[in-house]
Amino acid sequence: METEAPAHRDSRSILAVNLGLAANLLLAALKTTMGIVGHSPALLADGINSTSDVAYFIIVRLFMSLAHKPADDEHPYGHRQLESIAALVVGAFVLTTAVAIFWDAVNKTYDLLVGHGEFSGGSLGALAVALFAVALKIALTIFTRRIGEKANNPAVLAIAYDHRNDIFAAMAASIGIFLGRAGYPWVDPLAGAIVALVILRTGIEVLRQSSGDLMDTVPGRELRQQVKQAMTGIQGIKQTEEVLAHRFGPYVILNVTIGVDGAMSVAEGDRIATKVEKTLKNSIDLVQRVHVHYHPARERREPKTETKPAVPVG
Repeated sequence: METEAPAHRDSRSILAVNLGLAANLLLAALKTTMGIVGHSPALLADGINSTSDVAYFIIVRLFMSLAHKPADDEHPYGHRQLESIAALVVGAFVLTTAVAIFWDAVNKTYDLLVGHGEFSGGSLGALAVALFAVALKIALTIFTRRIGEKANNPAVLAIAYDHRNDIFAAMAASIGIFLGRAGYPWVDPLAGAIVALVILRTGIEVLRQSSGDLMDTVPGRELRQQVKQAMTGIQGIKQTEEVLAHRFGPYVILNVTIGVDGAMSVAEGDRIATKVEKTLKNSIDLVQRVHVHYHPARERREPKTETKPAVPVG
């Protein structure tokens, strides 16, 4: 995968966050206001979703700014894991919002079905706002996902996931408003409940990915194959015994153990280890640091074969 220079990566990531924040500020105001004025529970639920988006976008923006700080004595590998923590915050906000919206929507749907509530359907203005939200979120999803994938930034990818699911949420609200106006008023709040389920799924996915990054989940088999392939041409390596890795934001720290000839000098072993370090950093994207441990290669024991005693002749 082609990667960007750190400065360009950071500026593009911040741009994606700022655009998302501005869009959600606009949508939160439009959907919440029109949800109330236009009498649409589905649009109001989606407006609450956008309002919560604004809150966590601000938090993500703060965390990503802190993630750019250089390494120090307490954080020798830098502060890039704050990007994964920001994604974790996104997931927590999304889950909380989903539960609140779902509970309220189910209550309203039940009241309408049993005849305890009065609702004549959302206004045409509410429908127009919902359709506008669909179009805007489609554009934001495409733009943000491209930046997140190219920058390998978990926080930006989490935002892209949220934009994508906002599309489904706004579509559900649009359908609910349309059917509500067509004489099925209970569909509007039911659409709000569907919106909540979509939001809930997003939150779970974001939490799964961000917590995996914080727990050093790495693409193990694929990464090991890349490491072994890159080291194939290095002379002096008899065995590649262990390949471990952990993440720091988008970057990877490698710990490699190799076996070398036990009769060689320490200086020669160090030369091979240095070669391994430079090769891996140059051949694998986003490898920030490589630690190489070398020791005498274990000898492979040949299987013992039983020898039969010679049979005397005559």
